[in-house]
Amino acid sequence: MEIGFVGLGKMGMNMVTRLRQGGHRVAVFDRNAELIQQAHQQGCIAATSLADLVAKLTPPRAVWIMVPSGNPTEETVWNLAEHLQSQDVMIDGGNTRFHDDVRRAAKLREKGIQYIDAGTSGGVWGLKVGYCLMVGGDDVAVKRLTPIFDTLAPPSGWAHMGAPGAGHYVKMVHNGIEYSLMQSYAEGFELMAKSEYRLDLPKIAHLWMHGSVVRSWLLELAADALTQDPHLEKLKGFVQDSGEGRWMIADAIEKDVPVPALTTALFTRFRSRQPESFADKMLAALRHAFGGHAVKR
Repeated sequence: MEIGFVGLGKMGMNMVTRLRQGGHRVAVFDRNAELIQQAHQQGCIAATSLADLVAKLTPPRAVWIMVPSGNPTEETVWNLAEHLQSQDVMIDGGNTRFHDDVRRAAKLREKGIQYIDAGTSGGVWGLKVGYCLMVGGDDVAVKRLTPIFDTLAPPSGWAHMGAPGAGHYVKMVHNGIEYSLMQSYAEGFELMAKSEYRLDLPKIAHLWMHGSVVRSWLLELAADALTQDPHLEKLKGFVQDSGEGRWMIADAIEKDVPVPALTTALFTRFRSRQPESFADKMLAALRHAFGGHAVKR
């Protein structure tokens, strides 16, 4: 099958490589000319602009967008739409808030352009093992892209979730669960790191991958990280978030659904990015004020 691809970052480059390995004709565009050249060396067709990308595809076209969420995706969607025609299909594989998918799909439908949201999980390992794809969009458009999804995903690794927005909604919840799982592992390993037993953390992580009820791919990654740096001395405890946890909490509030594990995990990430906590200083001040307890100046 033929497809255009916009965005050749860590995920995008691996995805176009996997598509080429699957025998698809892939035209690519990125603002970074070096990345376009790198993809060209993988057998992709290089484009110099969005207009040029569209011109290199045969109607009805399919173009996959894989750029950072927020304004970069929004701008790319509408700039690309100016060059597409009726019956063309646009796929957003980034981390987009599902409300935006619903809005975009409705506006693009007015031009006859079909829209698919494809929540994509797999990270930098996707090239080798495939990507789990959570797909939202109209049935006709999704069925048309089946060869692409089959190539990107491992066997049984993609599914149609429902109407536009459903794919990214499921991906949002997926990432919220991911936040909570990582936080649980982090807390458990910190406790063991401070144990009087001088525990071998890499050994424990590897052990738990064999028959344990807490085994997972995240635990495998934890084992690898601890094997390379048993005390994580080369890292700082600074943890970003990419938005999905916030969106899931907002949706949970709207639906009166308690999500305490995710909320704690997200707020812990906020805390990790503070050079010094004002709240902790306030606690120290209050404790000193009412009880005369010692403080550090």
